[in-house]
Amino acid sequence: MASPRYFAFTERDGQEFIFELTNEERIAEALDIISGKEQSKIHVMGRIKKRQASYNPKWSYHLDPDTISFFAMAIEVCDANMDYVEDHLDEACGAFLPGCFWCPWSSKVTREVTL
Repeated sequence: MASPRYFAFTERDGQEFIFELTNEERIAEALDIISGKEQSKIHVMGRIKKRQASYNPKWSYHLDPDTISFFAMAIEVCDANMDYVEDHLDEACGAFLPGCFWCPWSSKVTREVTL
């Protein structure tokens, strides 16, 4: 397990979401997306945890670092924008975002974050 590193993704509306990675392979993939080396699997997916993380204070939820991966295409049932997840967090992990799995289609890893 690597030392934690932090990255941001944005959505079409420009909002930013910070996430933590501790897996060397995922860290390398995130860096490839930022550099432009990876141009297909640029979207972020993972399981949400319904509590705020210190590195992502704007949101009442965060992504579990152990579940994060990157994708080119995903099923519709896990797609939602950040605001919608925030506004419907009490419904998440049931019919909305089954299994707490979130895959915002418009997400794109944009930068590494220094805390």
